[in-house]
Amino acid sequence: MSDERDRRSALRGDCANCFGLCCVALPFAASADFALDKPAGRPCPNLRGDNRCGIHTELRSKGFAGCTVYDCFGAGQKVSQITFGGRDWRTGSAEHARSMAEVFPLVRQLHELLWYLAEALELPAARPLRTELREAWQTTERLTRQTPEELAVLDVAAHRQGVDVLLRRASESARSAIPGARGRKKDRRGADLVGARLKGADLRGADLRGAWLIAADLTGADLRGADMIGADLRDADLTGADLTGVIFLTQPQADAARGGVGTRLPVSVTRPAHWPTHG
Repeated sequence: MSDERDRRSALRGDCANCFGLCCVALPFAASADFALDKPAGRPCPNLRGDNRCGIHTELRSKGFAGCTVYDCFGAGQKVSQITFGGRDWRTGSAEHARSMAEVFPLVRQLHELLWYLAEALELPAARPLRTELREAWQTTERLTRQTPEELAVLDVAAHRQGVDVLLRRASESARSAIPGARGRKKDRRGADLVGARLKGADLRGADLRGAWLIAADLTGADLRGADMIGADLRDADLTGADLTGVIFLTQPQADAARGGVGTRLPVSVTRPAHWPTHG
C-alpha cells in the first residue's frame, strides 16, 4: 500500500476515540434529513453518556437520514484526543465545551482537504504535481495540529482556496488522460442538474465539481474519471452506473445517492449499506 493510501486510511472516523463531536457541535433543522431542530453546541438527544448514538441502527427509520451521510474524515478523534488532549466536553468548563464545538468543524474541513490531497497523490497523471501536492498535504496536516486558540482564528476558507487551485490542476491532468474524454466539452462545474435525465450518458472525464445532481437519473451512466468534488448526489439514481476511477468522490456522496448491484464504485468508497444487494 502506498504512503498516500496509508494516509487516507487514517482519515476515517473512529467513533470509539471521539467524544461524539458531530452530535454536539453541528446544528441541524427539522427536515427530510432530521426529525428535529438542534442548534450548534447542544448535544443531540440521541447521544448517550458513552458518546455513542442511541439509535445508530435505526437512524433512517427514526428520521435522521442526514446522520447516515456524514463523515468527519477522522477530525473527531483528532480534536478529541490531540487538540484537546483527551479532555471530554462533558467534564470540562463551559468555555472548554464551546471551544471544542467551534474547532471541530474547522478541523473537519482541513481533514477533508487531506483526503482530496491524498487521492490526488495517487493519480498517475498528476505525477508532475506530486512535490506541490505533498507540500500542501504537510502544510494542511500541520494546521490540524495547532492549538484551539490558533485554529479559532485560522482562515480555513483562504487555505481551501489555495489548495483547490492545486486540486483542479491535478484533476485536469487526470481527466485529460481518460480515453474518449480528450477534446470533448464536458465542463459542468456548478451546473443545475437537479432531476436531470442522464440515463446512459457518456460523462467520462466530465468536470462535475459542485454540480447539483439531486434526484438526477444517472442509471447506466458512464462516469469513469469524472471529477465529483462537491457534487450533490442526494437521491441521485446511480443504478448500473460506472464510477470506477471517479476523482474526489467521498463516502458521504455515495451514501446520499441510490445505487444497485450493478453500480461500480472507486476502490476508495465502500458500497453503502442501504443499497440493495441483489437485483
